[in-house]
Amino acid sequence: MKILITGVAGFIGSHLSKKLLNNGYSVIGIDNLNDYYDVNLKHSRLSFLENENFSFEKANLEDRDAVNEIFQNHQPDTVINLAAQAGVRYSLENPHAYIDSNIVGFTNILEACRHNKVGQLIYASSSSVYGANTNLPFSVHDNIDHPISLYAATKKANELMAHTYSHLFGLPTTGLRFFTVYGPWGRPDMALFLFTKAIINGEPIKVFNNGEMMRDFTYVDDIVESIYRLVQRKPEPNPNWDGNAPDPGTSYAPYKIYNIGNNSPVNLMDFIGAIEEKLGIEAKKDFMPLQAGDVPATYANVEDLYRDIDFKPQTSIKDGVGKFVDWYINYYGVKL
Repeated sequence: MKILITGVAGFIGSHLSKKLLNNGYSVIGIDNLNDYYDVNLKHSRLSFLENENFSFEKANLEDRDAVNEIFQNHQPDTVINLAAQAGVRYSLENPHAYIDSNIVGFTNILEACRHNKVGQLIYASSSSVYGANTNLPFSVHDNIDHPISLYAATKKANELMAHTYSHLFGLPTTGLRFFTVYGPWGRPDMALFLFTKAIINGEPIKVFNNGEMMRDFTYVDDIVESIYRLVQRKPEPNPNWDGNAPDPGTSYAPYKIYNIGNNSPVNLMDFIGAIEEKLGIEAKKDFMPLQAGDVPATYANVEDLYRDIDFKPQTSIKDGVGKFVDWYINYYGVKL
């Protein structure tokens, strides 16, 4: 099976590609290698994907002609769209980047899937779509009409756009709401990376909402295993779907939404404590208010995921943080 992955040089994309290649799949990777964060890290991720069954295409998803040419040349069976402009806080500063990548780019992916008879589209959504919801744990069957960042709004838009193509063209689409993914090769703009770097350098870390935050931190290998199993499970129409009481997580069309989270939220201070324990260094902390666009807590209901693929994320914070810190120290040659 040929699988096309966008954002292949990214954190999740590179891990997933490695898993697929190791299991005999052919992978076509797309990435624009932009400088939102260290491009060298992206090149390093690509270097461990070198394989006779791997091909790489440098392209922007906003470039419709480039996307169409790649699809026509490779004719993938399944597409996994992980490319996006990420980051809640950055969306306050540079909203146009989110429209270009997450809306225009995703439209080009949908159209390319439609016209090249792709068998299935799996795409990254985000736990941020739950926005102002406070009923925990968050369920895919909850209404999500109140996003509180443009990033979240673009991810909800992706889900709506995917449903339209499932309805109009019978394209099977599966949306994945990731909950705070972390692990080796992670993004430098995310908390674990920022905290680890600052603590090692003796610099203070920014602790938002005065530490009163809960996050459903999810280890990258658990994310990858979930996606890997879903590749082999196309969404089916829900025969019990009722337009008088519409279920947001399923449809009469071949469309499904899943949460992928650890189903075990962790207090931010405990998360920081796990890093301190692994490093043997106490962090200097700057306590700050809740940032615009952030939510105080995330917590994933993963019942649908467990029912459908017999797997749910379960890596502990201690183990996951430990593996990240080991990778960080090795990759950057840190001497403690």
